[in-house]
Order: sequence, then structure tokens, then C-alpha cells
Amino acid sequence: MAKRAGDPGLLVLAARDPGTPAYRWLYDALRTAILHGRLRSGARLPSTRDLAQQYGLSRGTVVTAYAQLTAEGYVDGTVGSGTYVSAVLPDELLQVVPRGDQADAPRPDAPRRVSDFARRLVLFRSHELRPGRAFRPNVPALDQFPTALWAQIASRTIRRASARMLLGGDPMGHPPLRAAIADYLARSRGVTCRAEQVMIVSGVQEALDLVARLVLDPGDAVCVEDPGYGGALGVFRAVGARIADASVDDEGMVLRRSRMRGVRLVYVTPAHQYPLGVAMSLPRRLALLDWARTTGALVFEDDYDSEYRYAGRPLPALQCLDRSGSVLFAGSFSKVLFPALRLGYLVVPADLVDRFAAARSLTTRHLPLLEQTVVCDLITEGHFGRHLRRMRQLYAERLSLLMEGARRHLTGLLEISPVAAGLETIGWLAGGLAGDRVAEAARARDVEVLPLGRFYRGAMARDGLQLGFAALDEREIRRGVHELARVMERQTC
Repeated sequence: MAKRAGDPGLLVLAARDPGTPAYRWLYDALRTAILHGRLRSGARLPSTRDLAQQYGLSRGTVVTAYAQLTAEGYVDGTVGSGTYVSAVLPDELLQVVPRGDQADAPRPDAPRRVSDFARRLVLFRSHELRPGRAFRPNVPALDQFPTALWAQIASRTIRRASARMLLGGDPMGHPPLRAAIADYLARSRGVTCRAEQVMIVSGVQEALDLVARLVLDPGDAVCVEDPGYGGALGVFRAVGARIADASVDDEGMVLRRSRMRGVRLVYVTPAHQYPLGVAMSLPRRLALLDWARTTGALVFEDDYDSEYRYAGRPLPALQCLDRSGSVLFAGSFSKVLFPALRLGYLVVPADLVDRFAAARSLTTRHLPLLEQTVVCDLITEGHFGRHLRRMRQLYAERLSLLMEGARRHLTGLLEISPVAAGLETIGWLAGGLAGDRVAEAARARDVEVLPLGRFYRGAMARDGLQLGFAALDEREIRRGVHELARVMERQTC
């Protein structure tokens, strides 16, 4: 007797792609038929023997496809009874059916109340990241990052992952990485600490947030460099701190004790001041530490890119001169490796370690372990040091190209500061040129520079531009210099 269309022994499926394994094609075809309603809830599927005979498959192939559909909840099978399409499909449990018109977000009947902290928050905007464009600052040479090596170590880490690693981690961070960082900082920056004092953070920005919330109460005073890093300023304002500005000259932050009364925290970038690039002199470092020791205040040392120094010996960290446990030392792998990594460290004074661990345990609990393990292996196996040495040489060459181009095409318009470290430098504008106007005109020529006025809260002694060079090849540096020269020449006419 001929089989009817509704008979479970007759099932029409889409043609098989020759490159697709048989069990995968059968699974996909049956799942599609179920989701599109051709096989309705409660419908009985053909027996494995009948379906194998109909499509010229081995019975084992059909059994494998049915087993996968059963495991995922699309069908139910009982020995001796047959296989049926499930009453409730798994896809229906994973999505919410929209109700009515949801074009407009719902609004509360009464005004929304938020905390004072929320009202003080201001979005810290970052520019669209276009690496390789002149003169985008604060970006490393991402095309030079050893991605194959990173993938190799990451793959090895995943293959060797233990149940303990998958379970979780210490609130302060992966212990082997903390030990590796403590050893690295002792050798490269002179930092004095034990591994237990190293806290792994998602970057200097998280370190700033943690320190601000654990050290400052609303109304407390914090001293910040002017000009300085806007991300730090935003964090301190969000917690309700009063801002005490400290000017910067050729020797770094100017410490005026008369203006430091009641200050609980000082934020400083002594190795490579942001954005001017100057280094804090030894007498001022000692004076700052003496003030902190006698007042009980803390100093946040942001060591954001001191690894890249192009002249002279590396400067010791401010922390290595500290004899009273007053310095919180922070650094990041974002500019050394790649920004998306979001991994850094904070060296915490010994008496505050428990406080910081408690704060982490009540917020993010711990950071993901995979990236921490990979960075740990990069450091301990020597890859990190080799990458640093290679990048230091490359960035020094690119800085030299920028300086040479400025001498040949920007003389009388822009004087490039001979910085000794970092990924960017300052160009001082000739009289009559305004940083914001030059930056706007340069943007139209596909050149990105930041006006120095963006970093000041008080009056500027001299206008200028911040220019990055680390991520630019020779061709882009030369193009950027020529375009800047055209822009500034037009504005001086």
C-alpha cells in the first residue's frame, strides 16, 4: 500500500551539500523542519531504519542525529514507542516574545531618583580608535604585536586548564602573575613590594576607582596635576572629592604646602608627566614623600607608560623611595601589549591589602583567569621582555622620524618637545596659532592631534598639541607632518 504524506515513514528533507557530513546534514535538516513547522509538536519521526533506507544512510548516522536532537530538546524518544517532536522547543525557552509596540522605552510614572554619586558621573569619551592614523596619541603599534605567540600560549593554557582554574580565583588576582609582576617591577622600576601586595586590576582606571572609593569621602580634598589626566579627575569628582590643582613645570608637579592643607590623596605621573612628558625631579619626589609621611596622606603614582624610555637609564619609581608606605603604584599592560586586554596592576601598601581584597570580593569577585595566565607566561618565559625591547627600538626610530620631519617642515610653526619616554609628545605652537583651531582644521585633513588646552583647568602658559607617534609607520608620519604644515601655514597667513 502506498504511504500517505502524513505517514512518519515519508519525510522530505532539503538536498544535502556534498561537503557536509551526513549526520550534520540530517541534524540540520530535521531541526529546520521542526522550527519552520513542517514537523509539528507531537509529530512522530520515521524510525531510524526507515529514514536510513530512504536517504541511503547508515543507521548509525541517523541514530547520531536523533541523539543530538534529543540532547538539545527538539525531540523525545522512548524505546519501543518511537521518536516525537517535543511539545516545547528549546528555542522558545531562550527568547521572549515581544508584546505590543516596544518602539518607545517604558518610562516611570514618578521622577527617577539616583544617588549623589550617579549625578556626579560624567561620560569619559574616547575617540574612535583608528590605529595607524597620524597623530593618534596613547596607542601602541598594534600591527607589531605577536598575535601568533599570544594565540599559541592561550591555546596551551586552555588545553591545560584545571578544574581549579575554571572554578574561580583570588580577589587580588592570579598568584603566579602577582609574583611575576612583583619580580618584574623590582628589576625594571625599583619597586619594593611582596607579591601579596600586588592587586591585578582591569587597568589604571579601575585602580583609580578603587582607591578613590576606599580612601576618599565626599568633601575630602585630592591634589591633581594641572594639566593632567581627565580620567583621574572624573573619578575623583564622581566620589565627591574637592579638587586641589597643582601646576606643572620642567621639574614636574609643583608642591605648595600652603595649598595642601586637608589633602587626603595626591595623584601624580612622576616618570612621564601626562600630558607634558616631563619627569619629576628628585628633590620634589623627596619633598612629596616627606609631606605624605608627616600628614598620613597617600600618593597615587600612575606609571602609565614608563617602559618606553629612549634616553638614559630608566627612572626609579617614586614608590622605591617611599619609607612610610604612602605610595600606591599603578601600571597597565594596555599600552605595552594591546588596549583591549584591559589588564593592569596596583601595588597596595601592606596595611591596606585586606581592605582592597574585601572591596574586590564584594564587586567583581575576581578577574577572568585566562588572560592573567597568558600574561604570566609571557613574562616568566621572557617573551614580554623581548617584546618591550623590540618596541622600544621601533618607537625610538619613529620619534626620531617625527623630530626630523618637524625640523624640516614645521620650523617656526611647531616646536616638538624632545621627550625621553612614552608613546606621544607635545608640540608647542608658535604665537598666533591656537591649538583648538589647528586640531579642527587638521581633522578635516585626516590628521588627529589633541589641543593642549583640553588637559588644563587653569590658564595655559603656552598653547600646544599632543601628538602620538608609536603606532605610525614612516609613510604616515611624513604624511601627517606635511598635512600639519599646510594647515598651520594657512592659519598664519
